Amino acid sequence: MQTIKLFSFIFFILLVGCNRTGHKVELVAGDSGKEIDIEKLKTDIGGLSTASATMKTVHGDIVFRFYTKAAPRTSARVMQLIQSKFFDGLVIHRAIPNFIIQTGDPTGSGTGGSGTKLKAEFNELQHIKGTMGMARGIDKDSADSQFYISLTTLSHLDGKNTVFGQVVDGLDILPKLSKGDRIITITLNLKDVNASGADQH
Repeated sequence: MQTIKLFSFIFFILLVGCNRTGHKVELVAGDSGKEIDIEKLKTDIGGLSTASATMKTVHGDIVFRFYTKAAPRTSARVMQLIQSKFFDGLVIHRAIPNFIIQTGDPTGSGTGGSGTKLKAEFNELQHIKGTMGMARGIDKDSADSQFYISLTTLSHLDGKNTVFGQVVDGLDILPKLSKGDRIITITLNLKDVNASGADQH
């Protein structure tokens, strides 16, 4: 009888753990730290967050926003990496015209990362020009810090990688980027994020 109760208790704990959907991350807006529930950030009708990020390159700035509801875990991790300045100074290690540009590897070889693997968040978002997705190996849960930006519509990638963002400004900059170009900085813009992160559309 005690064994049955013990198994029932363990099952309950596992069930509660599996049902936790919040993906909180401590982000800094100005000088004040705040913990934000990624899934509660404001989004527009297309599912993109009002929070954005600006990638500075020698060719100009690229602004992108996050699909925080379709890929909350990935969005949170990318935001954390941006906050820690992980991407600053990294090279574009892959650039294929009319396909993608790819970065996020501190070794510049295409084999490195931050050391934290992400569980896949495959979704129904389509690859169009400016779509941002996580690069991965054969293992669907092998994405880390490397991400790519689509240079055109890439329907054959739909549903096969975690799409987490979309370029909303600077699309004309994308084809100018070449292998070896460096990301100067990526910074977060949280001016439209309230302290509790409770408002959403």
